[in-house]
Amino acid sequence: MTTDSTPWIIPQTPGRAYGAALFDLDGVLTPTADVHMAAWRKMFTDFFVANGVEPAYTDADYFAYVDGKPRYDGVRACLASRGVTLPEGTPEDPAGTQTICGVGNTKNDAFSAILREDGVEPYAGSVALMDHLESIGCAMAVVSSSRNAPAVLEAAGLAHRFEVVVSGQVAADHGIAGKPAPDTYLYAAELLGVPAATAVVVEDALSGVAAGAAGGFGLVVGVDRGAGEAELLEGGAEIVVKDLAELIAR
Repeated sequence: MTTDSTPWIIPQTPGRAYGAALFDLDGVLTPTADVHMAAWRKMFTDFFVANGVEPAYTDADYFAYVDGKPRYDGVRACLASRGVTLPEGTPEDPAGTQTICGVGNTKNDAFSAILREDGVEPYAGSVALMDHLESIGCAMAVVSSSRNAPAVLEAAGLAHRFEVVVSGQVAADHGIAGKPAPDTYLYAAELLGVPAATAVVVEDALSGVAAGAAGGFGLVVGVDRGAGEAELLEGGAEIVVKDLAELIAR
């Protein structure tokens, strides 16, 4: 914690103070989790129908196998749930290629098209919390499994708020294990110069709260955007909120 900052006091954990906030992006700061869900739904539905895979893909599969994970890990896990295996391929595989990477790139193309056409507006409560943390000098970082994180931050008008963004691309470039491993969050804390024990992980995905719980962080906050309060608590969150404005002491 820097000397010119004020400790972040969270009303749900009285008597404790924190020096940094490590935010997941999609579903935490921006409603792009809905865009991701739609893109995954289209890609898997088309793939399952074309290849005779059953049972049909549902949003329950998104939360169970995909949410919060690096893209290719999500493809692999969901296909494995149906007993489907594909060659790994490479990240350069064109969309539509019958490989893990090719299937994942098909989803990414769908997501990018929706983002270009519709843009994205950050959650008002998340903006309120970011404003509060900036006002007290609390360090902030984004830790996202998505390789699209910088583009999403730019589209949402949030890029200027974060000097540290550990995206899926950063993790791949540095060989850092993705969520549910804690490594990307630990790397972000290291870049901020903040001990994990004083940092707060803020996540909406089960794989994300598991990552926070495994990393020895000061607090893991679950944001219930559909994963379920009980599930987030069981997965590793200490507290669960519906909106990030709830984390501002009044």
